[in-house]
Formats: sequence, C-alpha cells, structure tokens
Amino acid sequence: MSNQQLDQLRSQLDEVNLELLNLINKRGDLVKEIGQIKEQQGTNRFDPVRERTMLDHISSHNDGPFEDSTVVHLFKEIFKAGLELQEDDHRKALLVSRKKQPEDTIVEINGEKVGDGNTHFIMGPCAVESYEQVSTVAKAVKGEGLKLLRGGAFKPRTSPYDFQGLGIEGLKMLKQAGDENGLAVVSEIVNPADLEEALDYLDVIQIGARNMQNFELLKAAGSVNKPVLLKRGMSATISEFINAAEYIISRGNKNIILCERGIRTYEKATRNTLDISSVPILKQETHLPVMVDVTHSTGRRDLLLPAAKAAMAIGADGVMAEVHPDPAVALSDSAQQMNIPTFQSFMRELTK
Repeated sequence: MSNQQLDQLRSQLDEVNLELLNLINKRGDLVKEIGQIKEQQGTNRFDPVRERTMLDHISSHNDGPFEDSTVVHLFKEIFKAGLELQEDDHRKALLVSRKKQPEDTIVEINGEKVGDGNTHFIMGPCAVESYEQVSTVAKAVKGEGLKLLRGGAFKPRTSPYDFQGLGIEGLKMLKQAGDENGLAVVSEIVNPADLEEALDYLDVIQIGARNMQNFELLKAAGSVNKPVLLKRGMSATISEFINAAEYIISRGNKNIILCERGIRTYEKATRNTLDISSVPILKQETHLPVMVDVTHSTGRRDLLLPAAKAAMAIGADGVMAEVHPDPAVALSDSAQQMNIPTFQSFMRELTK
C-alpha cells in the first residue's frame, strides 16, 4: 500500500470520526431533552428495560466487522455518558447547588455568621436532663466566648426503653439557660406536629440523622423562618444528603447548615466513621455552610480533639460537640461527652 493510499484512508477515517462526534453530540442533546421531560413527570432517568430494547435493536442491525459484544460495550458507554448528562442537568437545577448560586450562603444566628470563613462552635449536652444541668453547661459555653448552645429535648433512641428526652419542658429549660447566658439554642425536632410550639423556644431547628429523610419534617422545617441544621443520615450518600436539603430550600427556607456526623461502616473502633472528605465535596457541590459533629462521628471522648482539628483543617465552617457537667451519670451517650474542664481544654487547643 502506497503512502498516498494510506493518507486517503486516514483522511476518510478523520471524516468518519467527525461524523461520529456530531452524531454523539446530537444524541446528547436528545438525551437532555428526554431527561427534562422525565424530570417534569417525576420518573426515573435510568430505564433498564428501554436500554435493553435499544441494545437488542442495535445488535440485530450489526453487520460487522465488530462482534455484537463489542458493539454492546461501546453503546453502553455512550448510554452511560448520556445518563451523566441528565444527572449534571439535575444537579444544576437544584436550589442548593453551587452551580445555581456560586456565592456562599451565610446563616446568621445570634451574631454568629456561619459560613463566613471563620470556625463556629455549637456545644452543649446530648440531652437536657434538668435546668441545673443545662444551666451549668450554658455558663461554661458562655465562658469560652461561644454563642450557640445545643441540647436534646426530643431524643430518638435505638431502644424504646432508653431516655427519650423531656420534650417541650426540656426546650423551655434550654431556652431559659440560653437567654440567661446570651446564647442561641439548637435542638432537634422529630415530629412535624411539635414544630409550631417548639418555635417559641428554638433559634435553630436541628433535624437529626434518623430523620434526614423524614420528608414531612423537612417540608415543615422549610416552611418556617428559622435556620435549620440538617445532619447526614447514618447510611446516607452525599447525593441523598443534598437532596434532603433541597426539600427544605424548595419550601422557601434557605438558611440551612449541613452537618456531617459520620456514617455507618464495618469499622467498630468508633461509633461511626467520620467521612471527612464529605466536607469539601459538600462545599463544592452546594453553597451551604458545613459543620462536623465530632461527638457522634467518633463516639469517643479521646478522639474529639483530633477529629475537630481535622474538620477545621479540611475547611469545615464549624464544629459540634457534647458537654455535660458529669458525663458518668448522663442519661444518654455518657462515653462521648466532655466534662467541663475537658471542654475548656478542648477549646483552648482549637482556638490557640
């Protein structure tokens, strides 16, 4: 074969490549239109029956020289790329998406501007057990110059026989202790029916890991004018976490703080596995501030400080941890709460 013939064949191949490129891009445009229609209909983007029908149709028209298996493999890759186009369009459309809003959302609570580039802290007991207990912790939190106090009044527990919290009475105690010390209060609501009454005693609504996909609660929290701290579910993917936040913002409330609190894995050395990489991913994918709960992610008092340092180093907007006057007698999660001297040392290490 002469060089001239080789050049001619290569020229033809270049033309075919461009034709293929144009057809692939044309197919991509069609796939995006189909994705938009499916989005409006609320149907799944991936349809395995339709994919199998297309592959069978393509194989039946294959006259070679490629084997059917090779053709199927090539088209599966094209189909996969098309599905990714649809998913990218979906991400762009989300109200929480960084592509939708490039600038950071800053959530202001009691003078604290979470998401402003500084590190913010939410500290307090796992559960409100008495006014004396939460008041003691509130004074310690104020003493460290902090502005945000946490405490559980409604406690979703694994066992129905464990302490379930003091409910509205607990919120009243938390609110009183917060007001006396100039602290905004953060507490979990588990039932949409409790939300209206609880609003009088809360500055931030917490939606816990077990309720991350309690869609009625998400919608209710999205319909009120209070900041929401949304924790990642213990088995939730980042995509599921982001979509849970979308439920809230879709109802009009954009004052959302995401909280990574560890996910359940096979590892038993810690209570959960802190997915520290989720922090930069969430900050890239969304415009919402991201905090890290070092207490529930580790479940170990001795790991709180290094976990908090890791969270701050990777760019978290804040750290959440639990403090109790006497953890040994705490009604919940005694092994992971700091006593007040340990808390004071913890804060000195993080702020020095």
